[in-house]
Amino acid sequence: MASGRGYGSLNKHVALAHGLNSGITATAKLTKMKKEERQPLLLSSAEPLNDTYDKGSIPRPDVRTSPDSMIVHLPGPLESGGMVDMKPSYGHSAGDSAYNPILNRELEHPTSNLDTMIHLLKGNIGTGILAMPDAFKNAGLVIGTMGTLLMGIICTHCMHMLVKCSHELCQRIQVPALGFSEVCETAFETGPPNLRKYSQAVRIIINVFLCITQLGFCCVYFVFVAANLEEVMKYFFGFNLSVHYYLLMLLLPMILLNWVRNLKFLTPVSLFAAVITVTGLGITFFYMLQGLPHTSTVKAFAGWKQLPLYFGTAIYAFEGIGMVLPLENNMKNPQDFGGWTGVLNTGMVIVAALYTSVGFFGYLKYGDKVQGSITLNLPPDDILAQSVRLMMALAIFLSYGLQFYVPMNIIWPLVRPHLQSEQAQMFGNYFLRTCLVVFTFALAAMIPNLGAVISLVGAVSSSTLALVFPPIIEIITFWHKGFGKKSWILWKDISIMIFGLVGFGFGSYVSVWNVVHPETE
Repeated sequence: MASGRGYGSLNKHVALAHGLNSGITATAKLTKMKKEERQPLLLSSAEPLNDTYDKGSIPRPDVRTSPDSMIVHLPGPLESGGMVDMKPSYGHSAGDSAYNPILNRELEHPTSNLDTMIHLLKGNIGTGILAMPDAFKNAGLVIGTMGTLLMGIICTHCMHMLVKCSHELCQRIQVPALGFSEVCETAFETGPPNLRKYSQAVRIIINVFLCITQLGFCCVYFVFVAANLEEVMKYFFGFNLSVHYYLLMLLLPMILLNWVRNLKFLTPVSLFAAVITVTGLGITFFYMLQGLPHTSTVKAFAGWKQLPLYFGTAIYAFEGIGMVLPLENNMKNPQDFGGWTGVLNTGMVIVAALYTSVGFFGYLKYGDKVQGSITLNLPPDDILAQSVRLMMALAIFLSYGLQFYVPMNIIWPLVRPHLQSEQAQMFGNYFLRTCLVVFTFALAAMIPNLGAVISLVGAVSSSTLALVFPPIIEIITFWHKGFGKKSWILWKDISIMIFGLVGFGFGSYVSVWNVVHPETE
């Protein structure tokens, strides 16, 4: 018996030692996982775009400095190769865990509330806001005003939905942050068993739409810069060349600009672009507010036929949902991002007010003669007006690189494994960049109609990312919790999805029709 008790004691000590070793190993794995999770928000650590990229040299690479609606691709631990155990079964909620993703974020350069607000505003002021008068032309003054405000409310609500789902899913799988495509993938992976097999597919779909949207923005940039250069050159030098010649002139500078592989070299360029964008927008307001006619001179409702074009242009302008998670993930006080008076609501109220005012006064001033960009309607014989065109063209040209960065960061990791040597990867990277720029140039050359391009990009991809996916993610994420009294949350999400799908269908159809038959626009 004494011998048995001795062996029992020995076994207890061995078990205790084994438990301690297991605990140390688990702690080490968790520490390693968290280190893998703390990475730049724009770049994937598994497949960096630049082998010489210095992560410590670029503060907040996740925060966009582009003045336009650039969608930020946010790789997190799932996309960067970090192993995350998503074993919690369907029905186990974030709230059941003591894990708080906000408390587990370790940021080298967190942004203040004011910084986040500035980035949010800069991210929504670009070619989209300049196209709002054209959107009002397709809707009418009254419908355009009401529709823009309603669109702003719906898009802002979808942004809140995405952030809420991100927090829930971060707690569920215990990671500090997730990107857009990761949120959708994790929702399916930890959702109803029948949907889990589609998790990889929906992540790919999200990335495809991100690429389509960003490359669409690049096409808009090509057309915008060429159209404004055409007006400037016609005024100063009397050149009467087609917009296609200016597109061709821009091709080589665009290729050289996008050979810059390190984001830190683009940051000062984009800051300069933001400054001249704000300056140009201020001068544009100066022209719009002079000699306004009576509201009876324009249509209150333009008709059902052109309304889908309004939807495409408006959703193009408002589509900033891709930058919401990077901004919130990098805040010093992320709890201030949401709420009625939070950073997101405050910023989007300002954005909606700017969009509505530019659209309202631009359409009232120029009526049915308003063009795809309000800068093209400014007085052609005024030097100050020509300077606005030049400033905005330069700003958008310099912003092309940051818009291009997102699809490149998605596509390059798929190409790189097929190139073995370091030299082959370097040439392959430059070749892929050149091909993508030429591709956007070719699309812009085929559709030099700025208004049609903006409406098409908005209807096809922006509506899907902003209005269709967020409701789907919320339904799957909170299916086990219920949807409130009489399932009002479910009906609300379904209504938003239907709104987005109808806009996608009709907006795409009318936009493609106007591209094929521009004379009937």
